[in-house]
Amino acid sequence: MDPASGRIYMNHMNAGRTIVFDADSARVITEITGVPRATGVWAVPEHHQVYISAAGAHDVAIVDDRTFKIVSRVGGIRFPDGIAYAPNADKVIVSDESGDADVVIDAKTGTKRATIELGGEAGNTHYDSVSHCIFVAVQTKNQMVAIDPISEKVVQRYELPGSDHPHGFTIDEPDRLAFISCEGNAALIVLDLRTMKPIQQLKVADDPDVLAWDPGWRRLYVSAESGVLSVFWLDGNALRPAGEIRAPHAHTVSVDPRTHRVYLPLENIDGHPVLRIYEASP
Repeated sequence: MDPASGRIYMNHMNAGRTIVFDADSARVITEITGVPRATGVWAVPEHHQVYISAAGAHDVAIVDDRTFKIVSRVGGIRFPDGIAYAPNADKVIVSDESGDADVVIDAKTGTKRATIELGGEAGNTHYDSVSHCIFVAVQTKNQMVAIDPISEKVVQRYELPGSDHPHGFTIDEPDRLAFISCEGNAALIVLDLRTMKPIQQLKVADDPDVLAWDPGWRRLYVSAESGVLSVFWLDGNALRPAGEIRAPHAHTVSVDPRTHRVYLPLENIDGHPVLRIYEASP
């Protein structure tokens, strides 16, 4: 979700394209082709760029958000996946899942700057504007790793007890919390970013992946490939279950922080891909 433009970028992985959806008019604007096995996607409106992990081509495509054309590619990445932007360093960081690394791209030049070895498979990657660090879940090490995007070096590793293959996560910056989904044991871990210690663990559906955080309503959405979207609300520093939606292959989810609407793209409903839009209640 890019709140600046009101657009949602949805990767249709098996079709090798990215769908551009206008949340304000509720219509598909266009589709970006040439991104085989598209996985991660991230908008950088400061540079009118959209970065798409084209895992099938082992590269990241950089798209102009005004023309929706691919303007350059950064190659040599074994399996690009999650993407984050560090504005303090003006760099884009990409998880190379099977390459056991995070790749650093210069947002000004669109060129690769560095490869940061992680010692294990890279799960999702996010920027934390409070610590000015990049965090990456190293799923085969059951760790959260902090990277300084300016020096492009790992500054600390944190164990995640109770986790098994942590992959997806999102950050509640004001409350200094990270919510981490674990593929191996279908767990949701709440990590205190002040102490870097887990403070809560909950059960979610099998094969959890993408999470979406609504800061205004303090609500968390956890999508699972097994077909469940779990909903939680944050009560102080504790998550409370708020219900669930069952849908086939509920693999990814977005929330619009302006309207609180929830967007759930599904690959096959009666033979067709469908985007379901939910009107959430406060």
